[in-house]
Amino acid sequence: MSKILIIEDDALLSRMYQTIFKTTGYEVDVAVDGEEGLEKTRKFNPTLILLDIMMPKLNGLEVLERLKSDPELKKIPVVILTNLAGNNDVQTALKLGAVRYIIKSENRPKQVEEIVRGILDGYSRGDVPHAAQ
Repeated sequence: MSKILIIEDDALLSRMYQTIFKTTGYEVDVAVDGEEGLEKTRKFNPTLILLDIMMPKLNGLEVLERLKSDPELKKIPVVILTNLAGNNDVQTALKLGAVRYIIKSENRPKQVEEIVRGILDGYSRGDVPHAAQ
């Protein structure tokens, strides 16, 4: 069973995505800030991370940078799930190693689940997805 870690400080969104992914067969854990996200990544060993950018303690880009610089964690695919739509944010996240950048307000939760499923299917076949917006 694939494991998804949702690093999101908005409790309502976090619960909504947690429910969607649990009902579609994933094991899910949640972290409410960047520091907790890094701790839970080590303990939970997720198959994929959904990461918000605007968070307390460490923002998502800082978390992404730390994940990708850690030899034990760098292979975990990270999907940015945020409301920041600026091109600079997109480019920075993709350069740091995110496999996808999803803008929450432009995608229904079911669409996000379908995107994540596609990424995980690619990884299970050994296909490393190219960074995409």
